[in-house]
Amino acid sequence: MRDRHRLGRSFGWLWGAYGTSALGTWLAFGAFPLIAVQVLHAGPAEVAALSSVGAAVGAAVAVPLGPWVEFRRKRPVLIGMDLARFAALLTIPAAFVLGVLTFVQLLLVSVVVAAADITFRAASGAYLKTLLPAEDLLVANARFESTTWTTTIVGPPLGGAAIGLLGPVATVLADAISYLLSALGIRLSTPSRLSFLSSRSSTMDRRLDTPDDRPSASGDRTTDGREPRPGRREVSRAGDVLDGWRYILADPALRPLFLNTALFNGLVMAADALLAVLMLGPLGFTPWQYGLAFAVPAIGGLVGSRLARPLVTRFGQHRVLVVAGTLRAFWPVGLVLLGPGTGGLLLVMGVELGLILCCGVFNPVYATYRLERTANDRITRTLSAWAVTTKASTALLTAIWGVLGSLLGPRTAIGLAGALLLVTPLFLPRRLTTPRAEPPPSLTEKPTEKPTGTPAEAPVEAPTRTPPEITR
Repeated sequence: MRDRHRLGRSFGWLWGAYGTSALGTWLAFGAFPLIAVQVLHAGPAEVAALSSVGAAVGAAVAVPLGPWVEFRRKRPVLIGMDLARFAALLTIPAAFVLGVLTFVQLLLVSVVVAAADITFRAASGAYLKTLLPAEDLLVANARFESTTWTTTIVGPPLGGAAIGLLGPVATVLADAISYLLSALGIRLSTPSRLSFLSSRSSTMDRRLDTPDDRPSASGDRTTDGREPRPGRREVSRAGDVLDGWRYILADPALRPLFLNTALFNGLVMAADALLAVLMLGPLGFTPWQYGLAFAVPAIGGLVGSRLARPLVTRFGQHRVLVVAGTLRAFWPVGLVLLGPGTGGLLLVMGVELGLILCCGVFNPVYATYRLERTANDRITRTLSAWAVTTKASTALLTAIWGVLGSLLGPRTAIGLAGALLLVTPLFLPRRLTTPRAEPPPSLTEKPTEKPTGTPAEAPVEAPTRTPPEITR
């Protein structure tokens, strides 16, 4: 199953940057709550606020950044977001050494990191389209997905060992350094002239070529391989912050995918919290058994990500999307049968393996089609709206299922989430239509907010620093 498809040195730098930062994220997984409890002696309410309020406020802060990023070069934005997260996280070990670390500082840092994560996610899809020709993007998606699951397997055990030896603040420092290394990798991932020419040839029949090859809002590269400066609005509109949602909801193919992923992600992650309560409480599993139950099945993500492209080649994009998206919805309902002991542990591992395998196939295919349907000068706003909604729906459903778990018991609430997940395949597109036809850019008009480019494929949330959608 070795992939011999070569994507060039620039993509190699970007891929390395993503792998480094993803490993840093998993090394520091759970570090903030541990710092709050062990260093600042915070209570349950403060720890819950650190997880929920920080993410929610960060998402709100990121909303107006989508339109702002849309009309700027994406590579400097990506580097800036990495450096912002590096600087924010670095304040924690610095304050700890000086003895002035506070809970408010942890909360503020979590807000900055959450906002930067969403902004990075929104800009990265548009940037990858300047780095690779359209026909290579599904391959890139699968490689990012594979790297995500590899770091999911390796990172938490290493991070746990580091926390045991050095404390949670040390892993936050490692995470901060990984962002700095990521920024360096992105800085070196300059689009080459060769990738520009390859990408250009695939769309030449649908666009007019300008004599001076002026940059446009479509995301095309300049002839020297540099990322172009996108077209700017002469007047900024307050309504721009809602453009992403309007664009998604108006599209007959994006709308069902949007509803499917928001509901599916939220229900799975809401059930996760209750599963932890059930396994570590009444069923008596130890923490290492709980970690093992989710670390080993991540192998399924590696396998699924390697299968995505061959399956699409053989069966077609729509069939793979629908089958994988449907199969992933059936696994979580099996958790209602969870019992104690080895049998229960094997049941969780089997359910998670099936779920993650299907997600490993689904994620690259769905995200590629999502950006294939999105006009090039709407990518950042669309991805920003998508990420904000996913985070908000996850937070809301987690809170609702927390209440249901208290009223009905964790097992019943997990079963209810599993039953509702069986409905999510109804929101998958019945058929995949071709990308919207867009007019070629004018030789005389300046780029505007109207679509001027030809849509192309794009990566799976590419590249991000947060755990992948529907992972542990």
